[in-house]
Amino acid sequence: MIEGVHAMFYSPNADELRAFLKDKLQFSFTDVGDGWLIFDAPEGDMGVHPAERSSDDISFYTSDIQGTVAELKGRGVEFVGEIEDHGYGLVTHFQAPGGRKMQLYQPRYEKKKR
Repeated sequence: MIEGVHAMFYSPNADELRAFLKDKLQFSFTDVGDGWLIFDAPEGDMGVHPAERSSDDISFYTSDIQGTVAELKGRGVEFVGEIEDHGYGLVTHFQAPGGRKMQLYQPRYEKKKR
């Protein structure tokens, strides 16, 4: 039985991105040696959306988008645009090392509890 998902970022700025995830987003991690950090995600889900071509993306969600944005800005995270209503939730984006833009949203749907 599948018990989880292991997401990967490939980046020429790997050290910067690891530091961002550790210091700015404050994900807990396991140091597996030689600079490799495996980050723990508190919860997850997956979606499949129609598109013209295949691509992969990552979004983070929160139950309090205003509070989370304020907290992350306090740690130096740069947000791109304002919080907008996208129907499924309230959405904004932030910059991460390597020119990555990541989504943060507050869902309007209820997740099933395990």
